[in-house]
Amino acid sequence: MQTLHLAVLLSGSGTTLQNLMDRSHAGDPYEVTVVIGSKPDAYGLTRAKNAGIPAVCVPRKEYENTDRYNTALWEEIRPYNVALIVLAGFAHMIRVPDDFRHKIVNIHPALLPSFGGKGMYGAHVHEAVLEYGTKVTGCTVHFVDERYDTGPIILQKCVPVREDDTAETLEARVQETEREALPEALRLIAEGRVAVEGRRVRIA
Repeated sequence: MQTLHLAVLLSGSGTTLQNLMDRSHAGDPYEVTVVIGSKPDAYGLTRAKNAGIPAVCVPRKEYENTDRYNTALWEEIRPYNVALIVLAGFAHMIRVPDDFRHKIVNIHPALLPSFGGKGMYGAHVHEAVLEYGTKVTGCTVHFVDERYDTGPIILQKCVPVREDDTAETLEARVQETEREALPEALRLIAEGRVAVEGRRVRIA
């Protein structure tokens, strides 16, 4: 089994990145090759630099539209010849070229297709879950397509919603589950056990 080389895209503190780097050092079959941030002050870029990983900022605010921004992103990504891209708290739309179809992975802090779509990220998701009154939430690892949170689902993990939950307490428990779910999905991909058939992802 070959090591899966990853590009990680982020917009914030990089806790997901740190988890992946730690898992990689512990023996998981993937390696972070480059980290790209959308904000100069994203602490995830500092985490990457401290770990000796190339860290590049492509500031979203410097580009007038999504297409121009994506052109700049792909110009930075492609020279690293990565096998897979992981969106780790990346707050912007990424266009999916044909050669990266089913090679871009995102994790969403709810059980898609519920509580997904534009504007549904971070605390907004958990607030919506509590307001709706659902009894179970969780996280979803999925491939990325041309819309927010609609790509084929690789795996999902459930988290019960407690009567006394706040958005903060619920978010903390979902994040614990995310730290297990994303590495699990990446291991399955690295092992060649993931196949996409239409909208369904089959695990061998």
